[in-house]
Amino acid sequence: MKTTPNPEPRELNLTGALTIEAAAAAPEGQQHSRRFTMVAYTGGAMRIAGFSYPVVVDLTGLDLSRASWPIFVGHNQDIDDLLGQTDRVEVVGSNLIASGEVIGTSPRVQRVVEAHDRGFRWQASIGAAVLAREFVPEGRSVNVNGSNFNGPVLVARRAELGEISFVFVGADRNTSATIAAGQTAKENSVMDENKDTNQTVEVEQTATEGAAVQAQATTGTEAGAPAVQAAVSQDAGITIDPVADMRTRAAAEQQRIEAVRKVCGDQHAQIAAKAISEGWDVTHTELEVLRADRPKAPAAHVPDNTMTGSVLEAACMLTGGVKGDAVASAYGEKAVEAADKRFRGGIGLQELFLEAAWANGYPERSFRDSREALRYAFGRQVQAAGFSTVDIGGILSNVANKFLLEGFFSVERTWRNVCAVRNVPDFKTVTSYRLIGKDQYEIVAPGGELKHGTLGNESYTNKADTYGLMLSIDRRDIINDDLGAITLVPRKLGHGSGLKINDVFWTCFLNNAAFFTAGNKNYLTGADTVLSIDGLTKAEVAFMDQVDSDGKPIGVMPAVVLVPTALSAMGTQLYKSLEIRDTTSSTKYPIANPHVGKFRVEVGRYLANAAYTGASAKAWYVLADPADLPVIEVAFLNGQESPTIETAQADFNVLGVQMRGFHDFGVSLQDPRGGVKSKGEA
Repeated sequence: MKTTPNPEPRELNLTGALTIEAAAAAPEGQQHSRRFTMVAYTGGAMRIAGFSYPVVVDLTGLDLSRASWPIFVGHNQDIDDLLGQTDRVEVVGSNLIASGEVIGTSPRVQRVVEAHDRGFRWQASIGAAVLAREFVPEGRSVNVNGSNFNGPVLVARRAELGEISFVFVGADRNTSATIAAGQTAKENSVMDENKDTNQTVEVEQTATEGAAVQAQATTGTEAGAPAVQAAVSQDAGITIDPVADMRTRAAAEQQRIEAVRKVCGDQHAQIAAKAISEGWDVTHTELEVLRADRPKAPAAHVPDNTMTGSVLEAACMLTGGVKGDAVASAYGEKAVEAADKRFRGGIGLQELFLEAAWANGYPERSFRDSREALRYAFGRQVQAAGFSTVDIGGILSNVANKFLLEGFFSVERTWRNVCAVRNVPDFKTVTSYRLIGKDQYEIVAPGGELKHGTLGNESYTNKADTYGLMLSIDRRDIINDDLGAITLVPRKLGHGSGLKINDVFWTCFLNNAAFFTAGNKNYLTGADTVLSIDGLTKAEVAFMDQVDSDGKPIGVMPAVVLVPTALSAMGTQLYKSLEIRDTTSSTKYPIANPHVGKFRVEVGRYLANAAYTGASAKAWYVLADPADLPVIEVAFLNGQESPTIETAQADFNVLGVQMRGFHDFGVSLQDPRGGVKSKGEA
């Protein structure tokens, strides 16, 4: 079938019985047009190329909005391949019935008819665009078209019929097609006695599982009524009823299927399915069962190299809602195209593990033995053979890390704007010296000798620690085919890491009673320290009056005003407003704002939180640019500022997959001269 750009298009070749019947009488010496009747689909599950699981089409969702549909040869939509068109398409019970007239005259169409007349049995294939599908995982069942189907199975809930074609072999090989011989006007006289009567002929066809399929085809002389379904033997001159012939063959087929099932029993379901679909007799089936019962040597499973880790990662990212352009830039256009074609509509978690297991040589086609499937997916069964092609642990980690960053960056990051960042190579304590020391240039004496400066006598330390958490994707998530487990779990881990670094940072920053002190000349109290023009002016003056060890100005300018949420509006006013009017205390008041655009305002949601020692809704800070003189520093191991996720198969006592997220960082206060704290009250 040719697909369309609908949300879930896939190729569906649904086969059924074809019958081409004689039509009404034509002028003497001319061959009349011929009619066809087909049972195009019997409502069962079929294996279709391009689908990982059997497919069932829900006939209640098949769009049959018109009666006229084109009939082609081999899905080739060309005028030379146009065989005819339908005048009736309907659902009868669990079967799709179509009938119409053969109108094509090209040599290719004639060869199709001639091949049938010589005994070839054609099949029918329906081209349909899948508009909506439902995946039923293993362990669940679904009722479609009046029958129950056990998962794993894909159900095409909505589909749009496009065309119907004559094909050599379709998805359902347990069908046949017959074409009745054409008649001249002279030969048709055998049927003249039925000319003015209406007859109802019952057509019966064997279903996919051997059940009889029935449809109605009415004949008569009124305009548009289908012709009588009968054939005339040109050799014997006798009338042959194709319906009776079809019934006979259907009964024989039903007996064959029952005999095959009896031979196979419950132990050889796969042999039974193959025997039924390929038309084996009982003797052939018995031989295959005997072969299957013989002891077998260990099988060597060749990995499926058509599926790569990049394609699976791209499929996960697309299913997780990442835009196609972003996925293409990360994995390449070919990987995105392959992922979209193979997993249109999204990949499930169970599908992901199965694809990786198959690529690594997993012999089964289902997830029934979930532990063994996971062993293959993680490459544990094939590492000794040296041909593991897909690393599911790496795929899960790569995909999870991308979603982890979304969670990590969703948390407040004010801390990053007011701190210095240090890269450390290990977990040992690192020491940094005061940036304000004897670093003023001295005049160079004759001879060119330069005097030595100093870094200062005070030092500050910091060290990275590891923070982490482990979460599991258990067997239920996999069986339920919930891909959200590898998108939501990483987001949760990333969010948790973001919360932890905030918790450690603000705990350190707010516990500053010994850091911001009057003795350090960086702590202001009193009613005039409320955040206002005057209060900000006082803090600015205190900051710029700070001196180095020689008693000289430090030469660093304030750059940031850090405020709690309660002071956010006033901080924004001081930064943006050209005028601030206040007539509450005096008729003489300034209107110009001297601090407009001077300091960047940062709002910390943790500053007033009572869960932290030193929190206050009134206190605020004036800080230097952390690149010049930081009051606080965050150290990251190897410069890795974001957390990391690693994925592995769970331990023996856990059924599923484990994810662990960890983050290596440390926080420490630095130089007290890098900031001034205003209490904001007396």
